[in-house]
Amino acid sequence: MVAALTVVAGPAPVAADAGSVTLPRPTGPYPVGRDDLHLVDGDRTDPWVPDGPRHLMVSVWYPAATGRGPHVAYASALESSMFVELFDVRGAEPDALTRVRTHARAGVPVLRSAGRLPLVLLSPGFGTPRWLQTAIAEDLASRGYVVAGVDHTYEAAAITFPDGRVIGCVLCARADKDPAAIVRSRAEDLSFVLDRLLGSPRRWPVDPGRVAVAGHSLGGAAAAAVMLADARFDAGINMDGTFHHDVTRELDRPFLMMGAASHADPSWPATWAHLTGWRRWLEVAQVEHFSFSDAAAFGPLIGEPVQPLAGDRVIEIIRAYDRAFLDRHLRARPRPLLDGPSPRYPEVSFVGPAPGTPA
Repeated sequence: MVAALTVVAGPAPVAADAGSVTLPRPTGPYPVGRDDLHLVDGDRTDPWVPDGPRHLMVSVWYPAATGRGPHVAYASALESSMFVELFDVRGAEPDALTRVRTHARAGVPVLRSAGRLPLVLLSPGFGTPRWLQTAIAEDLASRGYVVAGVDHTYEAAAITFPDGRVIGCVLCARADKDPAAIVRSRAEDLSFVLDRLLGSPRRWPVDPGRVAVAGHSLGGAAAAAVMLADARFDAGINMDGTFHHDVTRELDRPFLMMGAASHADPSWPATWAHLTGWRRWLEVAQVEHFSFSDAAAFGPLIGEPVQPLAGDRVIEIIRAYDRAFLDRHLRARPRPLLDGPSPRYPEVSFVGPAPGTPA
């Protein structure tokens, strides 16, 4: 069963029809473009509805050559209503998420002058569509990353395909679903998407030697799983996700665990012992599970804040640490933010390793 979207007590609710919410502006120098891809894995039968090959929708955010063009819509009215219904967001009008505003532009050319760019794949939380990671994706793209957000078919509230079909979360209603099996399937999805992106160098100027994977919730578990299965992924991030599979084999590449301080997850210390490469375990105060997505910012549209900390501040923190990690390990840039507590971000504490000790 899918957990309801947790909200916390706060100021008086803002009516869902009281305007719109714009996601925090990307912090980098480049304008951002977005393209949507429909990919078909003809070598794999869909594991959840096995009546044909695995179909996936992927959004690719990228540094653009121009800042002109229409902004990409966040969610359609149907996608919004399916999300609101699945997560039982009682403070929201069905079309609330149509009033989330993005910064990426549609149909703009990729920036070519910067050469081959690092690539980051994003896997969303169970039940949530790929667009719930837009704030992170746009920021990284504005900093010169290509970012691919993957929708895992039949695992998200609403996925729209080019022929107009909108597929909901079939797995959400299944009492016998196995989280470990879902993680394994997601790892296969991510490897397949990487195959396709690396196989299209004329379209996507990505560097095959600089690839990372990040995920929220179940997507964070998938990040670790695909790193164990596929050596092409150089670094990974788990944002507040339980490791539903057993990481009993050493993961010797850089890995960041960043979660809510209010959560005590027994899978994290068990997994930490098997992270033998560069590693960090961070906790963020005054946030909740869904704070590691755009839900941190669109609280006014669903009637209440998702966490005690201001939404823009939450997004700022998550962006800063994700970006520092990726810069350090995909671009070999020193990032002191990862060396210990920072006065700029007092909400973030280091669980491990202890500041000043080797990773």
